[in-house]
Order: sequence, then structure tokens, then C-alpha cells
Amino acid sequence: MSRPISRTDIRPAPIHPFILKTAARCNLNCSYCYVYNQADTAWRSRPPLMPDHIFTATVDRISRHVVQSGQAEALILFHGGEPMLVGKRRFDEMCRTLHRTLGDLVDVQLAIQTNGVLIDEDWIALFRAHDVQLGISLDGMAAANDRHRVDHKGRGSHAAVVRAIGNLAAADYRFGLLCVIPLGEDPVATHRHFLDLGCSSLSYLLPTHDRAEIARLRRLHGPTPCADFLIPVFDDWFFNGSIAFEIREFWSIGRLLMGGSSLVDSLGNLPLQFVAVETDGEMEGLDKLKACGDRVTHVGRNVLTDDFRAVADGNPFIAAAMHGLPLPRDCAGCVEAQTCAGGYLPHRFDADGGFDHPSVWCADLIKLFAHIRGRMDISPEETIARRAALWGQGGEAGRPAPAPTPVMA
Repeated sequence: MSRPISRTDIRPAPIHPFILKTAARCNLNCSYCYVYNQADTAWRSRPPLMPDHIFTATVDRISRHVVQSGQAEALILFHGGEPMLVGKRRFDEMCRTLHRTLGDLVDVQLAIQTNGVLIDEDWIALFRAHDVQLGISLDGMAAANDRHRVDHKGRGSHAAVVRAIGNLAAADYRFGLLCVIPLGEDPVATHRHFLDLGCSSLSYLLPTHDRAEIARLRRLHGPTPCADFLIPVFDDWFFNGSIAFEIREFWSIGRLLMGGSSLVDSLGNLPLQFVAVETDGEMEGLDKLKACGDRVTHVGRNVLTDDFRAVADGNPFIAAAMHGLPLPRDCAGCVEAQTCAGGYLPHRFDADGGFDHPSVWCADLIKLFAHIRGRMDISPEETIARRAALWGQGGEAGRPAPAPTPVMA
């Protein structure tokens, strides 16, 4: 008689990316930060920097997982806090170890998301030596950025980031920009400021706040402030720029309207395929849920004792995010039910402790999707037909979708 199949017999899903929180502190103190200035307090008890033994255990767990999953590549994203606080020597050692340990198993790709203020010629040389994809957070022109992205003495960061970008330009090193939408600012001027800085890609994130703060923002900036910012940016990109230039949210919406899948985890409601490791080794599945409550992301799983396949075992929120959630009941019948699909999980959370709610930015998303539909001349009926052709009659099965990229400021 054959033995029962256990969970360890089942090939785990590929993980994309593995997020290494190499620093649990930051040299900036952004007012909206979901790690330090919202509901979660777990960072206070974590080591400021990832210790050697935690990093070693993390690399070992990654090695095991890529062999078990059979994935062909492993994207490692350095994140924080501010990941560059580990210092140049330690960062170099980490990159070398990742390439040396994983290089014979998978195609190793390294990336870093940083506030950028520490970037100098030596850091750029390290990025180049290890072929690190670089993302920098910046929230617009000086006045808008420096209203929120400040250091611990309240000083704005825009000038320091622009100096760092100047170093990148001099070295001809590519970088992407990530912007939390600066509500009420001139959208086209903001967008062209980013283009003038020479970025190779852009991402515009809807702000993550509690419902009371979002209600206040609507009173200040109107009922659909995110859409009112993004629509002029879309038109400038669509008519005056080049659609070959990657703006991740616009590309994702276009793909969804054409029947495909999203490239970002904030749209489309695909199961998440990434995992984060904190400086103490704790695993997390979607750390931006920290904005929803203190230790909401705690799963009780650690790289010192557990494989990555266990990350969803100890927390129903993370399990739901990683295995896929049903569409919110209030979205049934919505024209964008299978495209927007309820919006970003942290924006769906409410005080009842669940995700059975449309995004708090629902009106903005509907307005933005409708505008892009008009520009692309794609009707809801055409989207449904394309989804059926690509995914099967249910519109949800068929070919595997690419892993969505986490949106992390």
C-alpha cells in the first residue's frame, strides 16, 4: 500500500522575489511609512541590521527552495528600512555569497529598493560589479517630496536624492523611480520632473492610509484624487511620450484590459509569489499589511527553523494573500471585477479584520480604468472575450500568469 502524500512531497511554488530586509532602521522618517509610522511596532524589537547567521540561514533556505520548486531564476530584492545601511563592505559580501551559493542552481538576479540618499561613486561601482537593478523612492519635485520624505531632524531629502541621481547619470547607470502619488500636486509637471532626472522606468503607488486619513485626503483634494493625478500623467505618456517607456501601473492596466495579467501586486488579485525575511529571520508574505494593524504580518516562522513553504501556515492573512482571495462581494457585477479585482489587499482591509471590501480607492480605480479603456478603445465585452480566449471560459484558469512584482515604497 502506498504511503499518504504529505505536504513535503508536493513541489512548492516558485518565489519571486525573495525580499531581504537587511536593515530594520531607516535614515529617513517618511510621514506615511507603513513600517515605522503606522500601526505596526515589530521593528522596535528587531536587530537594526541583519546578522551574519540570519543571512547565512536565509541563503540556505533560498537554495533549498529553488531546488525544490525547480524555478529557473531567483530575484533577490534588498529592502528595509534602508538596505544601504548595511554598508558597502557587507553589501559586497552579501552579493558575492548569493552569486557563489546560488549561481549553479538558478539565474541569480539582484535588485535594491532604496531612498537613494547614500548613493555615491563607490556604491555605483558595487551595483555595477554585481549587476544590481536599482529602484529609488522619490515623491515628486522638492516641495512635494520634502513635505513627507524627511530625515529624523525633519529635513527634506529631495536635494540629496537628486545629487545621487547625478552620480548615476555621470556613471551611465540605469535606475527606476517609485513615487507615492503626491495628491494635489501638478501631475504633468511631476511626471516630467521624473523624466528629466533620467529614470528608465516609473511606478506610481496609491497611498496606504487608514480610512479616516483617506477620508481627510478626499475632503482636501476631491472624491478621486489619485485618478485626478494619474489620468493627466497617462495622457502625457500616451500622447507625448513613448509607451515603450515602462510605467508599471499603466502597463499592468493595459495588459488587464487586453485580457492578460498584471505585472504588479496592487492590481488583478493574483496569488502573491514573494516572501520577505526580516532582520531577525522572521518570514512575512506581504509586509505592507503592517499598515493594517500591529503585528498583523506575524507568522511565527523563521529561516532558522522553517522552509519558505511554511510562511503561510501561521497567519490567515498571509495565507489568503499567497493562495488568492475571492473577489469582494461588493465587486460582483462591477465592469472591472476581473481586471481591478478589488484592488490592493492593504487597501481592502477594514476594521472587521477581513479583505471582503473593495479598495478604499475604488472610485479612483474605476475612473482610471474607464479613462484608459477609452484611450485604448477596448470595451468591457472585448476584455471578457480576450480573457476567455487566453485563460479559458471561466476567465481565471489556463496559462500560468507571471509573478506580480510587489509595490514597496
